[in-house]
Amino acid sequence: MGRIENRWRHSMTRRKALAALAGMVAGSPLLLAQQDPHGALRGHRRVPGIDEMETVFDFEPICFANMPLALFDYTAHGDGSEFTLRRNRTAFEWVDVGPGKAVDPKSVDLASELFGTRMAFPIMIAPSSNHRHLHPDAEVGTYKGATAAGTTMVVASGPSLPHETIVAGAAGPRWTQYYPQQDLGLARETLTRFQSLGPHAIVVTIDQQASTYERDAHDRNLGGVSRTPAGAGGGGRGDAAVRPNPYRISYARLWYSWSYLDSLRKIITVPMLVKGIVTAEDAELCIQHGMDGIIVSNHGGRSMDYGPSTLEVLPEIVAAVRGRVPVLIDSGFRRGSDVFKALALGARAVCLGRATRWGLGAFGAPGVQRVLEIMQAELVHTAASAGRSTLASIDKTAVKANFI
Repeated sequence: MGRIENRWRHSMTRRKALAALAGMVAGSPLLLAQQDPHGALRGHRRVPGIDEMETVFDFEPICFANMPLALFDYTAHGDGSEFTLRRNRTAFEWVDVGPGKAVDPKSVDLASELFGTRMAFPIMIAPSSNHRHLHPDAEVGTYKGATAAGTTMVVASGPSLPHETIVAGAAGPRWTQYYPQQDLGLARETLTRFQSLGPHAIVVTIDQQASTYERDAHDRNLGGVSRTPAGAGGGGRGDAAVRPNPYRISYARLWYSWSYLDSLRKIITVPMLVKGIVTAEDAELCIQHGMDGIIVSNHGGRSMDYGPSTLEVLPEIVAAVRGRVPVLIDSGFRRGSDVFKALALGARAVCLGRATRWGLGAFGAPGVQRVLEIMQAELVHTAASAGRSTLASIDKTAVKANFI
């Protein structure tokens, strides 16, 4: 047999060649065909049920397994190198809960009131967008879970369902977030619509002025194009034109000013809070400009790389405010003990972002409810162990901070 004939004999058959070509096409990153194999659950023979969820962290891999990587990363990512994202969690390790004379958990009563709304626990749901990518029930599912757990939900300015649909989905206490619009006429129109739906407060978000998400820019499947779902951020109609770029720097958010907030103060007739404060100076200015409350926030590590954690700056902000308005906090909270530490350092309430998103993505409305109930139970356990049976008794003597 000649050389050419022998090569034919050992060459790939047409069937094998077509199969190899099909495999190459199916695996092409250009088609987004091969998603992450969800390694966090690779060793499981089955997906755990909701009754098996013991901590908030248990919900994350279930949520991760339920959606494409690009959508999960929208919830997971932080700004730049994600230093602030990590620091938000690390900061809790720098605060110790002081031992006290333990009390019966059944005697612990942590009921609170904010702007006329009674809550069994000082835990709320922070505003976040695009819940439809987590579960078909979207924000309605989150609201139902919050209501079932007796928790106030802050509805995002730009949710994936109309505000009217969300409001009709449940009956629990509800606040509404607002992202500034440069056109004051449109701002008035939007805020009038929001307020007509009966929120107990309006939260004006001023952080996340500019964000650069490196994990998006470097993603091999998307060629450097941000994977942020369309419509995320809720800037609203009337924003400045947003030029596409691989770093998700929104040119619609680089113009905020105190005089603008003064204009909003005249439009908003319910309590007005400012979300995104991380310095004592800005906290004092909030009070001077007539704000009714402050939310210490770095947008869950999404607003500025190499910034401080919210827990670190909380004491100086509380000291500057001197009890004149309520100080709330978010960013990085995953355990009831985390909430206890923030309350001891002066926060009136804690808002949860990613934690409740994990619950929705994992199990829908019951998942949100379960996340909140776990956090509530952990908070009671921590308070009982520290000998603090009321919210008023949780003060700075209950912890020892060792911020570096």
